[in-house]
Amino acid sequence: MKLFFATANQNKVKELAALISDYDIDVVSAADYPDFISPPETGETFQENAQIKAECACKFTGLPSLADDSGLVVDALKGAPGVYSARYAGENATDEENNEKLLAEMKDIPEEDRKAYFCSVLCLALPKGETVFSEGRVHGMILKERRGENGFGYDPLFYVNEMDKGMAELTLAEKNMVSHRGMAFRQMRDQLLRHFLATDNG
Repeated sequence: MKLFFATANQNKVKELAALISDYDIDVVSAADYPDFISPPETGETFQENAQIKAECACKFTGLPSLADDSGLVVDALKGAPGVYSARYAGENATDEENNEKLLAEMKDIPEEDRKAYFCSVLCLALPKGETVFSEGRVHGMILKERRGENGFGYDPLFYVNEMDKGMAELTLAEKNMVSHRGMAFRQMRDQLLRHFLATDNG
């Protein structure tokens, strides 16, 4: 049984595959469908962008399709980078460039005002037209310098309150326990299993 995860980010694919490793679900991605072109993220919210991507992917592949829109929300920056997290430093910006911009924007912000959270919204689009959403958030602080060697994106600059560690200091298993994407996926998992079980029995 196949599930299309509408992303070219193989780090996200690895996180998802680890979360459903106990189930007979084969996760495929944009790497397996080189002709798939992700639509422009024109939504103003994480939910809108996730739905745009999931429905486009489902129509293209004919498979149940999962899309994630996620980002970093910083209180002191009035919610930025938000839905622009992946392109905070410009279109096609690298993680390093985005992190450099975030550090520059936060350089004069005192520790007590560096609160932030990661948000992930997942949309599952099914071939019969149904869409299902889930959302996860993890709260923390923006660090003043990078910490840790794991993760990707803004992970090196994000301190996880619950774990008393930087996000990039967590193992993949630890990250999946507390991350915004892990949280959103656990909420989505029952819907996935319900769909795949019904398909298997039908």
